[in-house]
Amino acid sequence: MTLSKISLSLIFFTITLVRAATFLVQDETQSILLKSSKAEIKVPVVLGVMSRCPDALLCENSMDAVLKKVGDKIDLKLVYIAELNSSEPDFGATCMHGPEECAGNVQQLCAAKYAPFSNWWEFVHCNNYEGRSKIGLPETARKCAQTAQIDWETSGVGECAGLDASGKAAEGVRLFHKSIEFGKTMGLEKSCTIYINGEKVCVHDGTWKECENGHTVADFTRQINEAYDKLNA
Repeated sequence: MTLSKISLSLIFFTITLVRAATFLVQDETQSILLKSSKAEIKVPVVLGVMSRCPDALLCENSMDAVLKKVGDKIDLKLVYIAELNSSEPDFGATCMHGPEECAGNVQQLCAAKYAPFSNWWEFVHCNNYEGRSKIGLPETARKCAQTAQIDWETSGVGECAGLDASGKAAEGVRLFHKSIEFGKTMGLEKSCTIYINGEKVCVHDGTWKECENGHTVADFTRQINEAYDKLNA
């Protein structure tokens, strides 16, 4: 074989290698882009609660510990239990722990709608820290909004729940009614009831009940991880 033919063969071989490497890089890049573009599916977690219920406070405290472990995998929502009652002039509903509980429900729903998750969740926990007897009071709502770095006047929370923090504003009451109705479609009866990925997994009504797969923080964390893996398989 002449030198010129060897040179041409080497050039052809080199071009072939470069093309092959280019295709491999393109395929790998495309694979990475496809993986990164795939939307992460978070696990829907619902707590059926009443804002002044001691069982709700216990559940929310347990879920706070769960969030510290798998918070990036959860889409958490509170659904409020009450009875629609058109004869109630302020809230159009009857709450088990009185009208202040209705106000607390409205305030928390408005915070959930207009504040980022971390601020809303801090607002709820501030309410709980103040004590059940103070949940729903205007001064508690304002204090906890400040603690959670929510501007009551400008964030939308105040207009939703009432700039006077009464919980009686029209938008907040509508959110409350929708929450009650949603809970009814779920068959929600007891505060607190925990749902993970649409499945009722546990109830706390004086004590833990109907918790087939456990009721500890570790148990809830495990179930959320399992649901997350299944949703994102």
